[in-house]
Amino acid sequence: MQAVLLAAGESSRFWPLSEGKHKSLFYLMGKPLIQWTLEGLERVGIDEVVIIQSSSCLVEKTLKAFQTRLNLSYVVQEEPKGMGDALLSAKKVLRDSFFLLHAHQFTADQWLTAMMEKQNKTSSKLILSGQPTNQPRKYGMLKLENERVVGIVEKPSSEDAPSDIRALGIYLLTKKLVRILEKSQEHPYAFEDALNGFMAHQDVRVVIQDVQSISLKYPWDLFDAIRILMKRHLKPYCARSAQISPLAHIEGDVFIGENAKIFEYAVIKGPCYIGDGCVIGTHSLVRDHTDVESGAVIGAHAEVARCIFQTGSSSHSGYFGDSIFDQRTKIGAGTVTANVKIHRDEIKPVVKEERLSTGRHALGVIVGCETQLGISVKTMPGTLVGAFSFVGPGVIVEENVPSETRLLLKQEKLIKNKRRRS
Repeated sequence: MQAVLLAAGESSRFWPLSEGKHKSLFYLMGKPLIQWTLEGLERVGIDEVVIIQSSSCLVEKTLKAFQTRLNLSYVVQEEPKGMGDALLSAKKVLRDSFFLLHAHQFTADQWLTAMMEKQNKTSSKLILSGQPTNQPRKYGMLKLENERVVGIVEKPSSEDAPSDIRALGIYLLTKKLVRILEKSQEHPYAFEDALNGFMAHQDVRVVIQDVQSISLKYPWDLFDAIRILMKRHLKPYCARSAQISPLAHIEGDVFIGENAKIFEYAVIKGPCYIGDGCVIGTHSLVRDHTDVESGAVIGAHAEVARCIFQTGSSSHSGYFGDSIFDQRTKIGAGTVTANVKIHRDEIKPVVKEERLSTGRHALGVIVGCETQLGISVKTMPGTLVGAFSFVGPGVIVEENVPSETRLLLKQEKLIKNKRRRS
Protein backbone atom coordinates (compact mmCIF):
# COMPACT_ATOMS: atom_id res chain seq x y z
CA MET A 1 0.00 0.00 0.00
CA GLN A 2 1.16 3.52 -0.80
CA ALA A 3 1.01 6.62 1.41
CA VAL A 4 1.60 10.24 0.39
CA LEU A 5 2.89 12.66 3.04
CA LEU A 6 2.37 16.41 2.77
CA ALA A 7 5.51 18.21 3.98
CA ALA A 8 5.71 21.34 1.83
CA GLY A 9 3.19 23.72 3.40
CA GLU A 10 4.08 27.17 4.65
CA SER A 11 2.86 26.55 8.23
CA SER A 12 2.45 30.29 8.86
CA ARG A 13 0.24 29.69 11.93
CA PHE A 14 3.11 27.70 13.45
CA TRP A 15 5.27 30.83 13.81
CA PRO A 16 7.80 31.36 15.37
CA LEU A 17 8.79 27.69 14.98
CA SER A 18 8.29 27.58 11.21
CA GLU A 19 11.27 29.74 10.21
CA GLY A 20 13.09 27.95 7.40
CA LYS A 21 11.63 24.50 7.96
CA HIS A 22 8.42 22.49 7.79
CA LYS A 23 6.74 21.81 11.12
CA SER A 24 7.09 18.03 10.62
CA LEU A 25 10.87 18.52 11.07
CA PHE A 26 10.43 19.64 14.68
CA TYR A 27 12.16 17.14 16.98
CA LEU A 28 10.47 15.35 19.86
CA MET A 29 12.08 12.49 21.78
CA GLY A 30 15.10 12.42 19.50
CA LYS A 31 13.35 12.25 16.12
CA PRO A 32 11.58 14.67 13.78
CA LEU A 33 7.81 14.24 13.78
CA ILE A 34 7.85 12.94 10.20
CA GLN A 35 10.11 10.07 11.29
CA TRP A 36 7.61 9.10 14.00
CA THR A 37 4.93 9.13 11.28
CA LEU A 38 6.99 6.91 8.97
CA GLU A 39 7.59 4.38 11.74
CA GLY A 40 3.85 4.21 12.38
CA LEU A 41 3.12 3.67 8.68
CA GLU A 42 5.63 0.84 8.54
CA ARG A 43 3.98 -0.85 11.53
CA VAL A 44 0.62 -1.09 9.73
CA GLY A 45 2.00 -2.49 6.47
CA ILE A 46 2.63 0.55 4.27
CA ASP A 47 5.49 -0.31 1.90
CA GLU A 48 5.88 2.84 -0.22
CA VAL A 49 5.82 6.48 0.86
CA VAL A 50 5.87 9.51 -1.42
CA ILE A 51 6.93 12.67 0.43
CA ILE A 52 5.93 16.02 -1.04
CA GLN A 53 8.48 18.61 0.09
CA SER A 54 9.41 22.19 -0.67
CA SER A 55 12.19 23.23 -3.05
CA SER A 56 14.69 23.41 -0.13
CA CYS A 57 14.56 19.58 0.02
CA LEU A 58 15.23 19.87 3.77
CA VAL A 59 12.91 16.94 4.55
CA GLU A 60 14.93 14.61 2.34
CA LYS A 61 18.21 15.83 3.85
CA THR A 62 16.91 15.33 7.41
CA LEU A 63 15.57 11.81 6.84
CA LYS A 64 18.90 10.56 5.48
CA ALA A 65 20.03 10.28 9.12
CA PHE A 66 17.37 7.65 9.85
CA GLN A 67 17.09 4.05 8.67
CA THR A 68 13.85 2.68 7.27
CA ARG A 69 12.62 -0.34 5.34
CA LEU A 70 10.09 1.81 3.53
CA ASN A 71 10.53 2.65 -0.14
CA LEU A 72 10.80 6.44 0.06
CA SER A 73 10.56 8.83 -2.88
CA TYR A 74 10.37 12.62 -2.98
CA VAL A 75 8.40 15.13 -5.04
CA VAL A 76 8.95 18.89 -4.94
CA GLN A 77 6.03 21.33 -4.70
CA GLU A 78 7.58 24.54 -5.99
CA GLU A 79 5.16 26.87 -4.19
CA PRO A 80 2.84 26.24 -1.20
CA LYS A 81 -0.49 26.46 -3.06
CA GLY A 82 -2.55 24.07 -0.95
CA MET A 83 -3.27 20.35 -0.75
CA GLY A 84 -4.74 20.14 -4.23
CA ASP A 85 -1.65 21.53 -5.91
CA ALA A 86 0.57 19.32 -3.73
CA LEU A 87 -1.30 16.21 -4.80
CA LEU A 88 -1.11 17.19 -8.47
CA SER A 89 2.66 17.57 -8.16
CA ALA A 90 2.84 13.85 -7.32
CA LYS A 91 0.29 12.57 -9.89
CA LYS A 92 2.88 10.70 -11.99
CA VAL A 93 3.90 8.41 -9.11
CA LEU A 94 0.48 7.73 -7.54
CA ARG A 95 -0.99 4.24 -7.41
CA ASP A 96 -4.70 3.66 -8.13
CA SER A 97 -5.38 3.63 -4.38
CA PHE A 98 -3.29 5.50 -1.77
CA PHE A 99 -3.38 7.21 1.61
CA LEU A 100 -2.91 10.96 1.90
CA LEU A 101 -1.98 12.58 5.21
CA HIS A 102 0.08 15.36 6.75
CA ALA A 103 3.67 14.49 7.59
CA HIS A 104 3.26 15.36 11.28
CA GLN A 105 0.34 12.96 11.84
CA PHE A 106 2.28 10.33 13.78
CA THR A 107 -0.95 8.89 15.23
CA ALA A 108 -2.19 7.92 11.74
CA ASP A 109 -1.34 4.26 12.33
CA GLN A 110 -4.38 4.10 14.63
CA TRP A 111 -6.61 4.87 11.62
CA LEU A 112 -5.15 3.24 8.54
CA THR A 113 -6.03 -0.38 9.31
CA ALA A 114 -9.66 0.53 10.11
CA MET A 115 -9.89 2.57 6.89
CA MET A 116 -8.62 -0.34 4.78
CA GLU A 117 -11.11 -2.67 6.47
CA LYS A 118 -13.94 -0.21 5.73
CA GLN A 119 -12.96 -0.13 2.06
CA ASN A 120 -12.89 -3.93 1.87
CA LYS A 121 -16.39 -4.18 3.41
CA THR A 122 -17.96 -1.59 1.12
CA SER A 123 -17.85 -0.63 -2.55
CA SER A 124 -16.39 2.75 -1.68
CA LYS A 125 -13.14 3.83 -3.33
CA LEU A 126 -12.71 6.82 -1.02
CA ILE A 127 -12.59 6.63 2.78
CA LEU A 128 -12.26 9.60 5.15
CA SER A 129 -11.29 9.73 8.82
CA GLY A 130 -13.52 11.60 11.25
CA GLN A 131 -13.63 12.55 14.89
CA PRO A 132 -16.21 14.26 17.15
CA THR A 133 -15.56 17.91 18.03
CA ASN A 134 -17.38 20.77 19.74
CA GLN A 135 -15.31 23.41 17.91
CA PRO A 136 -16.56 23.34 14.28
CA ARG A 137 -15.09 26.78 13.48
CA LYS A 138 -11.61 25.22 13.51
CA TYR A 139 -12.25 22.36 11.06
CA GLY A 140 -13.84 21.04 7.91
CA MET A 141 -17.07 19.42 9.10
CA LEU A 142 -18.61 16.34 7.48
CA LYS A 143 -22.17 16.22 6.16
CA LEU A 144 -23.43 12.67 6.69
CA GLU A 145 -26.33 10.58 5.40
CA ASN A 146 -26.37 7.35 7.37
CA GLU A 147 -22.87 5.92 6.78
CA ARG A 148 -22.15 8.01 3.68
CA VAL A 149 -20.30 11.30 3.50
CA VAL A 150 -22.11 13.66 1.14
CA GLY A 151 -20.21 16.91 1.75
CA ILE A 152 -17.59 18.88 3.65
CA VAL A 153 -18.32 22.36 5.04
CA GLU A 154 -15.24 24.43 5.87
CA LYS A 155 -15.14 25.98 9.36
CA PRO A 156 -18.86 26.60 9.90
CA SER A 157 -20.41 28.17 12.99
CA SER A 158 -21.92 25.86 15.59
CA GLU A 159 -25.39 26.68 14.23
CA ASP A 160 -24.44 25.89 10.62
CA ALA A 161 -22.34 22.77 11.22
CA PRO A 162 -23.84 19.79 9.34
CA SER A 163 -22.70 17.36 12.09
CA ASP A 164 -20.35 17.15 15.04
CA ILE A 165 -17.81 15.10 13.05
CA ARG A 166 -14.73 16.86 11.70
CA ALA A 167 -12.50 15.67 8.89
CA LEU A 168 -9.28 14.52 10.51
CA GLY A 169 -7.04 14.93 7.48
CA ILE A 170 -6.23 11.26 6.81
CA TYR A 171 -7.65 10.08 3.49
CA LEU A 172 -7.79 6.81 1.57
CA LEU A 173 -8.09 8.08 -2.00
CA THR A 174 -8.46 6.89 -5.55
CA LYS A 175 -6.61 8.29 -8.53
CA LYS A 176 -10.00 9.28 -9.98
CA LEU A 177 -9.99 12.18 -7.51
CA VAL A 178 -6.75 13.45 -9.07
CA ARG A 179 -8.48 13.63 -12.46
CA ILE A 180 -11.19 15.80 -10.91
CA LEU A 181 -8.49 18.00 -9.38
CA GLU A 182 -6.85 18.48 -12.78
CA LYS A 183 -10.06 20.02 -14.08
CA SER A 184 -10.58 22.24 -11.02
CA GLN A 185 -9.70 25.90 -10.78
CA GLU A 186 -6.56 26.48 -8.72
CA HIS A 187 -7.21 27.93 -5.23
CA PRO A 188 -6.35 27.01 -1.60
CA TYR A 189 -9.47 24.83 -1.14
CA ALA A 190 -9.33 23.07 -4.51
CA PHE A 191 -8.81 19.71 -2.75
CA GLU A 192 -11.95 20.11 -0.66
CA ASP A 193 -13.92 21.16 -3.75
CA ALA A 194 -12.72 18.06 -5.59
CA LEU A 195 -13.83 15.89 -2.66
CA ASN A 196 -17.28 17.47 -2.74
CA GLY A 197 -17.45 16.89 -6.49
CA PHE A 198 -16.51 13.24 -6.05
CA MET A 199 -19.10 12.81 -3.28
CA ALA A 200 -21.86 14.08 -5.55
CA HIS A 201 -21.57 10.99 -7.76
CA GLN A 202 -19.68 8.35 -5.74
CA ASP A 203 -20.08 6.41 -2.50
CA VAL A 204 -17.76 7.94 0.12
CA ARG A 205 -17.51 6.50 3.64
CA VAL A 206 -15.92 7.59 6.91
CA VAL A 207 -14.20 5.84 9.81
CA ILE A 208 -15.13 7.61 13.05
CA GLN A 209 -13.01 7.02 16.15
CA ASP A 210 -12.83 8.98 19.36
CA VAL A 211 -9.14 8.26 19.94
CA GLN A 212 -6.28 10.58 20.74
CA SER A 213 -5.03 12.30 17.59
CA ILE A 214 -2.69 15.17 16.82
CA SER A 215 -3.55 18.50 15.24
CA LEU A 216 -0.50 20.70 14.74
CA LYS A 217 -1.88 24.04 13.62
CA TYR A 218 -0.26 26.18 16.31
CA PRO A 219 3.09 25.87 18.13
CA TRP A 220 1.47 25.15 21.50
CA ASP A 221 -0.06 22.00 19.97
CA LEU A 222 3.39 20.49 20.49
CA PHE A 223 2.56 20.12 24.19
CA ASP A 224 -0.20 17.66 23.23
CA ALA A 225 2.18 15.93 20.82
CA ILE A 226 4.86 15.28 23.43
CA ARG A 227 2.29 13.91 25.86
CA ILE A 228 1.00 11.47 23.25
CA LEU A 229 4.50 10.39 22.23
CA MET A 230 5.62 9.88 25.82
CA LYS A 231 2.51 7.87 26.60
CA ARG A 232 3.06 5.64 23.57
CA HIS A 233 6.84 5.31 23.42
CA LEU A 234 8.71 6.56 26.51
CA LYS A 235 10.39 3.90 28.62
CA PRO A 236 12.94 4.36 31.42
CA TYR A 237 16.43 4.19 29.95
CA CYS A 238 19.91 5.40 30.83
CA ALA A 239 22.76 5.12 28.33
CA ARG A 240 25.96 3.57 29.64
CA SER A 241 27.95 6.58 28.50
CA ALA A 242 25.78 8.99 30.50
CA GLN A 243 27.49 10.58 33.52
CA ILE A 244 25.10 10.83 36.46
CA SER A 245 26.19 12.10 39.85
CA PRO A 246 25.30 9.75 42.72
CA LEU A 247 23.85 12.84 44.40
CA ALA A 248 21.32 13.40 41.56
CA HIS A 249 17.75 12.18 42.00
CA ILE A 250 15.79 10.60 39.12
CA GLU A 251 12.30 9.18 39.44
CA GLY A 252 9.54 8.01 37.09
CA ASP A 253 9.86 7.32 33.38
CA VAL A 254 13.01 9.17 32.29
CA PHE A 255 15.06 8.59 29.14
CA ILE A 256 18.72 9.68 29.39
CA GLY A 257 20.73 9.56 26.17
CA GLU A 258 24.36 8.94 25.25
CA ASN A 259 26.98 11.15 26.91
CA ALA A 260 24.41 13.15 28.87
CA LYS A 261 25.64 14.73 32.12
CA ILE A 262 23.47 15.02 35.23
CA PHE A 263 25.22 17.04 37.94
CA GLU A 264 25.04 16.97 41.76
CA TYR A 265 21.65 17.55 43.36
CA ALA A 266 19.84 17.75 40.02
CA VAL A 267 16.31 16.33 40.21
CA ILE A 268 14.46 14.83 37.21
CA LYS A 269 10.86 13.72 37.72
CA GLY A 270 9.38 11.86 34.75
CA PRO A 271 7.97 11.50 32.33
CA CYS A 272 10.93 13.32 30.77
CA TYR A 273 13.26 12.88 27.80
CA ILE A 274 16.93 13.93 28.10
CA GLY A 275 18.70 13.56 24.76
CA ASP A 276 22.25 12.72 23.75
CA GLY A 277 24.92 15.06 25.08
CA CYS A 278 22.54 17.11 27.24
CA VAL A 279 23.64 18.76 30.49
CA ILE A 280 21.40 19.11 33.54
CA GLY A 281 23.09 21.45 36.02
CA THR A 282 23.52 21.40 39.78
CA HIS A 283 20.38 22.01 41.88
CA SER A 284 18.13 22.12 38.79
CA LEU A 285 14.63 20.58 38.70
CA VAL A 286 13.32 19.10 35.44
CA ARG A 287 9.84 17.62 35.54
CA ASP A 288 6.46 16.73 34.01
CA HIS A 289 6.63 15.97 30.25
CA THR A 290 9.75 18.01 29.59
CA ASP A 291 11.65 17.20 26.40
CA VAL A 292 15.32 18.24 26.19
CA GLU A 293 16.79 17.47 22.76
CA SER A 294 20.39 16.60 21.96
CA GLY A 295 23.12 18.96 23.09
CA ALA A 296 20.77 21.22 25.05
CA VAL A 297 21.85 22.61 28.42
CA ILE A 298 19.70 23.23 31.49
CA GLY A 299 21.90 25.37 33.75
CA ALA A 300 22.32 25.21 37.52
CA HIS A 301 19.47 26.38 39.75
CA ALA A 302 16.82 26.20 37.00
CA GLU A 303 13.27 24.88 37.35
CA VAL A 304 11.85 23.44 34.13
CA ALA A 305 8.27 22.17 33.92
CA ARG A 306 6.44 20.92 30.79
CA CYS A 307 8.95 22.52 28.41
CA ILE A 308 10.54 21.64 25.07
CA PHE A 309 14.18 22.56 24.39
CA GLN A 310 15.39 21.90 20.86
CA THR A 311 18.89 20.86 19.79
CA GLY A 312 21.69 23.09 20.99
CA SER A 313 19.54 25.43 23.08
CA SER A 314 20.86 26.47 26.48
CA SER A 315 19.59 28.11 29.66
CA HIS A 316 21.05 29.34 32.93
CA SER A 317 19.16 29.75 36.22
CA GLY A 318 15.51 30.75 36.19
CA TYR A 319 11.98 29.42 35.91
CA PHE A 320 10.74 27.89 32.64
CA GLY A 321 7.14 26.69 32.53
CA ASP A 322 5.02 25.47 29.59
CA SER A 323 7.49 27.01 27.13
CA ILE A 324 9.23 26.03 23.88
CA PHE A 325 12.73 27.03 22.80
CA ASP A 326 13.78 26.29 19.22
CA GLN A 327 17.25 25.28 18.06
CA ARG A 328 20.27 27.13 19.41
CA THR A 329 18.37 29.63 21.57
CA LYS A 330 20.46 31.16 24.35
CA ILE A 331 18.81 32.14 27.63
CA GLY A 332 20.50 34.34 30.22
CA ALA A 333 20.56 33.80 33.98
CA GLY A 334 17.53 34.86 35.98
CA THR A 335 15.04 34.48 33.11
CA VAL A 336 11.45 33.85 34.20
CA THR A 337 8.68 32.69 31.85
CA ALA A 338 5.35 33.54 33.44
CA ASN A 339 2.95 30.78 32.40
CA VAL A 340 -0.26 31.50 34.33
CA LYS A 341 -2.33 34.67 34.59
CA ILE A 342 -2.98 36.11 38.05
CA HIS A 343 -6.70 35.33 37.85
CA ARG A 344 -6.08 31.98 36.09
CA ASP A 345 -7.89 33.14 32.93
CA GLU A 346 -7.49 31.39 29.58
CA ILE A 347 -4.32 32.45 27.74
CA LYS A 348 -4.95 33.84 24.25
CA PRO A 349 -1.82 34.46 22.15
CA VAL A 350 -1.82 36.67 19.07
CA VAL A 351 -1.18 34.82 15.79
CA LYS A 352 -1.27 36.66 12.45
CA GLU A 353 -2.81 39.69 14.21
CA GLU A 354 -5.66 37.60 15.64
CA ARG A 355 -6.06 36.79 19.34
CA LEU A 356 -6.78 33.08 19.55
CA SER A 357 -8.47 30.88 22.10
CA THR A 358 -6.18 28.05 23.20
CA GLY A 359 -8.27 26.44 25.92
CA ARG A 360 -5.09 26.57 28.00
CA HIS A 361 -4.69 28.19 31.40
CA ALA A 362 -0.94 27.52 31.48
CA LEU A 363 1.22 28.70 28.58
CA GLY A 364 4.62 30.38 28.80
CA VAL A 365 6.76 31.74 25.96
CA ILE A 366 7.56 30.24 22.55
CA VAL A 367 10.92 31.31 21.12
CA GLY A 368 12.20 30.89 17.56
CA CYS A 369 15.61 29.52 16.58
CA GLU A 370 18.89 31.26 17.36
CA THR A 371 17.25 33.96 19.47
CA GLN A 372 19.04 35.26 22.56
CA LEU A 373 17.43 36.36 25.82
CA GLY A 374 19.65 38.47 28.10
CA ILE A 375 19.90 38.13 31.86
CA SER A 376 16.79 38.73 33.98
CA VAL A 377 14.36 38.76 31.04
CA LYS A 378 10.73 38.24 32.04
CA THR A 379 8.10 37.00 29.55
CA MET A 380 4.35 37.23 30.01
CA PRO A 381 2.04 34.22 29.39
CA GLY A 382 1.43 33.35 25.74
CA THR A 383 4.07 35.61 24.20
CA LEU A 384 5.84 34.61 20.99
CA VAL A 385 9.41 35.66 20.15
CA GLY A 386 10.60 35.34 16.55
CA ALA A 387 13.78 33.70 15.28
CA PHE A 388 17.18 35.41 15.08
CA SER A 389 16.14 38.08 17.59
CA PHE A 390 17.76 39.57 20.68
CA VAL A 391 15.95 40.56 23.87
CA GLY A 392 18.19 42.66 26.08
CA PRO A 393 18.82 42.32 29.82
CA GLY A 394 15.96 43.15 32.16
CA VAL A 395 13.28 43.46 29.46
CA ILE A 396 9.71 42.44 30.32
CA VAL A 397 8.23 40.91 27.15
CA GLU A 398 4.52 41.73 27.17
CA GLU A 399 3.70 41.23 23.48
CA ASN A 400 5.06 39.30 20.51
CA VAL A 401 8.56 40.10 19.25
CA PRO A 402 9.01 39.84 15.44
CA SER A 403 11.80 37.81 13.90
CA GLU A 404 15.19 39.50 13.41
CA THR A 405 14.42 42.16 16.02
CA ARG A 406 16.42 43.75 18.85
CA LEU A 407 14.28 44.59 21.89
CA LEU A 408 16.17 46.66 24.45
CA LEU A 409 15.34 48.35 27.75
CA LYS A 410 16.01 52.08 27.88
CA GLN A 411 17.06 52.77 31.44
CA GLU A 412 17.09 56.16 33.10
CA LYS A 413 19.44 56.54 36.06
CA LEU A 414 19.10 59.05 38.87
CA ILE A 415 22.34 59.83 40.73
CA LYS A 416 22.27 61.90 43.94
CA ASN A 417 24.89 62.78 46.51
CA LYS A 418 24.64 60.79 49.68
CA ARG A 419 24.85 62.76 52.89
CA ARG A 420 27.43 61.65 55.39
CA ARG A 421 26.28 60.68 58.83
CA SER A 422 27.12 63.32 61.45
